[in-house]
Amino acid sequence: MSQNNDNSVLFGNGDELPSNASDNPHINQLIDGVGRRQVLAAGAALGTLAFLGSVMPGAAVAAEPAAKGLEKLHFRPRSKLPFTAIATNRLDSISVPTGYRATPFIPWGTPITGNYPAYLSDGSNSAQDQAEQLGMHHDGMHFFPIDAQRGGKKSDHGLLVLNHEYIDAPLLHPNGPTLVAGKRSSAEEVRKEINAHGVSVVEVRRGLNGEWAVLPSARNRRITGATPMQISGPARGHALLKTRYSPKGTATRGTLNNCSHGFTPWGTYLTCEENWAGYFASRDTDLPRELSRYGLRSSSRYGWDHLKGDEFERFDATRTTTTASADYRNEPNHFGWIVEIDPFAPESVPVKRTALGRFAHEGLVFAPVKSGRPVVCYSGDDSQNEYIYKYVSRDKYRPGRSNGRLLDEGTLYVARFDASGKGEWLALDIYDKKFQQACKAAGVSFADQGEVLINTRLAADVVGATKMDRPEWGAVNPDNGEVYFTLTNNSARTSVDAANPRPANAFGHIIRWRELCKDYAGRQFAWSLFMLAGPEADSIGPNGKPLTADNRLASPDGLWFDEEGRLWIQTDMSGSQLSSGPFGNNQMLVAEPRTGELKRFLVGPVGAEVTGITATPDFRTLFVNIQHPGEGSTATNLLSTWPDGPGQRPRSATVIITREDGRRLL
Repeated sequence: MSQNNDNSVLFGNGDELPSNASDNPHINQLIDGVGRRQVLAAGAALGTLAFLGSVMPGAAVAAEPAAKGLEKLHFRPRSKLPFTAIATNRLDSISVPTGYRATPFIPWGTPITGNYPAYLSDGSNSAQDQAEQLGMHHDGMHFFPIDAQRGGKKSDHGLLVLNHEYIDAPLLHPNGPTLVAGKRSSAEEVRKEINAHGVSVVEVRRGLNGEWAVLPSARNRRITGATPMQISGPARGHALLKTRYSPKGTATRGTLNNCSHGFTPWGTYLTCEENWAGYFASRDTDLPRELSRYGLRSSSRYGWDHLKGDEFERFDATRTTTTASADYRNEPNHFGWIVEIDPFAPESVPVKRTALGRFAHEGLVFAPVKSGRPVVCYSGDDSQNEYIYKYVSRDKYRPGRSNGRLLDEGTLYVARFDASGKGEWLALDIYDKKFQQACKAAGVSFADQGEVLINTRLAADVVGATKMDRPEWGAVNPDNGEVYFTLTNNSARTSVDAANPRPANAFGHIIRWRELCKDYAGRQFAWSLFMLAGPEADSIGPNGKPLTADNRLASPDGLWFDEEGRLWIQTDMSGSQLSSGPFGNNQMLVAEPRTGELKRFLVGPVGAEVTGITATPDFRTLFVNIQHPGEGSTATNLLSTWPDGPGQRPRSATVIITREDGRRLL
């Protein structure tokens, strides 16, 4: 999501303000005073960056097919990236290499369920219409083959499930939102905005001519900011989750600011709540730590709390009664979780899995699973100076038998990166002795594990996690099991360390690590830098050399490995990076980690973020999301008219990418 921290006015579209006031070291303090060019080492030619002028422990094997501590994996021979890199540009269109086709698909407002109301280009669709149409600002996404529960081989028919991160209120209504004395006044408009958030489940099919279409299916579904949900895991029923709506603290309504995603080994979709704090307001003088550490303020982003009625009053976290079960002081504690959705069961109730922690989840990526071993997954907290987390299930994975309960009982860890190139996962577990000692030393106490998880950020502060440069998407290399994470940027930082080696890091970088335990469940890992984004004069590519005109980029965000081990990188630049300089519009590149090759594959339209990526099993169709084209547009000032053309309001949409000859993409 684009960085914009102006929260003084309604309808801001930016990330939450930084709220980490801890003294924990920043990753860039690890090599303070060491020149960035010294990160290069002998392994760079194989795509392995090191630090402090020497190879990290284990770096030599990090580039090998099977490193010590990991099961042996077999490589498939393949050519280098077989397309010509496209140039940067600022066109209001989609650019892809010669021989490829990019077709807009399911833009915001596409009818998918209910009465299938048509999209009205003047913004006059009702709130109920919006609840039956694709939401706004497409983000994380996954394609489930229609036979996913029987092996998942079909490539011409499936469920496309995608997030809708936030809204542009000025475009959602005919003349923008109605304000009276600076306050929201229309319940219909606010309901429409709430319904434009959330998740869409869309059944799609590829015809004989290769064109994709939406099917009028009972599986089609909208999950919005008002959809009833259940709460599970250690925080279920906690005193800090009790509200007027759920006096027992076991149920909630809606999911908001759904950025990236995950998908489970048992075939369900996970949507991740990112910058949710700005949806709420509290006028209390002293905020409890579960609100203050997440950046809650006295005013909200969209002003939904201005209106009367329970459906809107829940966005006002001010204490108005003597008990939590009579007001909504705890409503913000219902957000910041990962939500599990069964796309094949439209009648199912989404579940918020609290064992995975509460923070600004960018996404969730699973390590390779194996029967009889724990499930392991990773998530980043996408805010300046926040942390990277790992979850290890208590119980073992059993194909055909395991389900979401594996995400209810387990241990949440947070990462500490050391300058030696090693790192440790620190348990956020009230029964862990080291955690108890850290809490005692810091003078911090938690009543139970539920309170630890509701205060995940504080718990991570206490144990000494390493501050990172906005951890975003993660991906696991199928060739060797290495875990990659994008660190998009952090222009506010003034110090450096090994894992974040630039002060005022406006361009961002990609980090990776290798678990030293073969089932990924251990506490030790070895890490390195994959690349430093930026212009030619201030960057280091995966091959150890400066980036070039064919691959320069800034603010890496989306990340995805295809089954053949190619890494697809999407960018989320904003402000001056988009309007001037060498980068052009946001883009998508492809890297070959084994050789260090990196090429630009796609450039998006004006003002848009390129985000969300998934493919059919036959790898003949790639789905990519284009979010907020013409960001900052109003009904009378259109900064983009993609995808509908001149005079039309810009709409987020999915793009279908295919080869013109119908063959595999690469």
